[in-house]
This record gives sequence, C-alpha cells and structure tokens, in this order.
Amino acid sequence: MAFDLDGLYRSTYEQVVRFLYRKVWDADRAEDLAQEVFMRALAHEPEKPRAWVFAVAANIARDEARSAIRRRKHLVLLKHEPIASPSMGKEVEERLDEESRQAEVQRALDTLSPRDREVLLLWDAGLAYPEIAEQTGLAVGAIGTTLARARKRLIAAHDTMEAQRESVRTSARA
Repeated sequence: MAFDLDGLYRSTYEQVVRFLYRKVWDADRAEDLAQEVFMRALAHEPEKPRAWVFAVAANIARDEARSAIRRRKHLVLLKHEPIASPSMGKEVEERLDEESRQAEVQRALDTLSPRDREVLLLWDAGLAYPEIAEQTGLAVGAIGTTLARARKRLIAAHDTMEAQRESVRTSARA
C-alpha cells in the first residue's frame, strides 16, 4: 500500500497544529513546526502515519522548548513592561486578555505531570484512546482514567490560581 501524505496531511494537519500550539503557545511557530512534521513524514513514509506524526510532533515540540530556553538565556530581559494607556484600543485590550488566558492555561498545564499533560494534549488534538496508548506506552484501558484525573487536576490548578488572584485583588483593595 502506497504512503498517502496528502490524505494524512488533510486528515491530521489541524490536529497537529493544535497539539503543537499547546506545546509552544505561538500559532505561527506551531504551523511552522507542523510543516516540519509532514516534511519528515514524506521522507520516512511511516507504517502507522497518524501515530507517527504525533510522536514526531511531540519530539519537535520538546526540541523547540529546549531551544527556547537556550535563546532566553541569551536575551536581555526588559526591566519594565510598558504601561497601557487608558485610551488603549479595544483590539489591544482583547489581545492582552487572550494572552492572559493563554498564560493561565499554560501555568495550569505546567502543574500537571508530564504524562498527564501529554495524554491531555494528545486527546485534545483528536487522537483516539488506542493512538494515545501507542504514543504514551500506557494501556488503552488506562487512558480514560488518566484523562479524567488529568482534567480534574487541571481544573483544580486553574481554580487555585483563580482563588490566589482573587485574594491578591481583595488584599490590594484593602
């Protein structure tokens, strides 16, 4: 049976991009990395292409994170963030709100164990339980339980952060 890159690309591209986005939190970078995944698929013609692209995507995202850490070590951090003016446009406010929500989700995801985070992100990317099991090395029967626990932990982490933020707001008003 011939390798069908076109079919694989059409059926999984958006899921791979979403998966990568949740790893690198940059839409443009996620698309670039997804292209790299499919270029590698073209070169390797894997037997189990759907599982293979997600395994490669996870590896590429891990490499990207390592590179980002190295780049940050070489950057000079700004001492002061610019203060938004009251006349700031609605688009800017919406973008800042979206960035804030993304940062909250990232912080909540960071509280999960690597296994829980991986299972949750693979599920969110649209992989079926057998594919997640193959990717993670877990038994198919353990995927549902792992997902349920990961979701509970994610919600609890988010709730804790929300409570802390509310406590800070209340203290600031007093």
